[in-house]
Amino acid sequence: MDLGVVFQLDPPAGDVIRLARMAEGYGFSHVWTFDSHLLWQEPFVIYSQILAGTSRVTVGPMVTNPGTRDATVTASLFATLNDMFGNRTICGIGRGDSALRTLGLPPGNLTDLRESVRVIRELANGRPVTYRGRELHFPWVRDSRLEVWVAAYGPKALTLAGEVGDGYILQLADPDIAAWMIDSVRSAAERAGRDPRAVKFCVAAPAYVGDDIAHQREQTRWFGGMVGNHVADIVTRYGATGAVPSALTDYIRDRQGYDYAEHGRAGNTHTDFVPDDIVDRFCVLGPVPAHLARLRTLQELGVDQFAIYLQHDDKEHTLNEYGEHIVPELAPKVAA
Repeated sequence: MDLGVVFQLDPPAGDVIRLARMAEGYGFSHVWTFDSHLLWQEPFVIYSQILAGTSRVTVGPMVTNPGTRDATVTASLFATLNDMFGNRTICGIGRGDSALRTLGLPPGNLTDLRESVRVIRELANGRPVTYRGRELHFPWVRDSRLEVWVAAYGPKALTLAGEVGDGYILQLADPDIAAWMIDSVRSAAERAGRDPRAVKFCVAAPAYVGDDIAHQREQTRWFGGMVGNHVADIVTRYGATGAVPSALTDYIRDRQGYDYAEHGRAGNTHTDFVPDDIVDRFCVLGPVPAHLARLRTLQELGVDQFAIYLQHDDKEHTLNEYGEHIVPELAPKVAA
């Protein structure tokens, strides 16, 4: 199993670059970031510095969206970074949440998401594409290679991920929900005539290593609120039962709203509706053996990568504990 890490891009950017270099030193394979331009700094500028300061990690957004960047611009950004630093980028993409909602816009539709996956992948891999009635290509691209991984929760988005994604991103670490989601994506891939084993699976969730579970819960409760935004959309569209497992929808019954000014931040004031058992199921908390047990369970389900959302008050210690005790157990080739 690969191990990745996900950063918010709060200034100073130098801190993110330093932590990315630390993650590479500990054997992490991927460095991801949020992509929400009103809340944090511009990721692609920072990617160039992360790539310049490292030699191995793969870098990309978790996740970008079709609404705030034209697909041709996104493709050019990735292809340029690949030309400068070798093929060390990856594109995570979804319908969009905070990047669009902070502009007063709803998440994008699946038609635009599907089109963006196609256009970004074709152009960034040096192939021509028809887009908006025009045949387009990058004449300067020689050897760029890019995978596009789709983030999804709802049934139609899961189907899209299976039909067109190089990988699938699930933003929670509950094994039962992960098993259901992975099966949905694999089934969609098979129906589309694809090899379901060719779709890679990434689970992303907060991880905090230590013994003070009560403190860890308070530092990661924000994640249940963030996931709740997407779940609320599913419930609005499909109702509270049937579309996805009830384990994913039941906990938002007491949700009163969401303040994007505190999006993804530890200790925020609008996630009291998230109960402890959801925090424990969605996140990976506790001492090292608890982390190893959960990640091995996810690995047995077919998860190829676990990416840590590192938004809490003990970032460096968690990176160190993973580097010392978890990466060598789960990804010995990377650690070596």
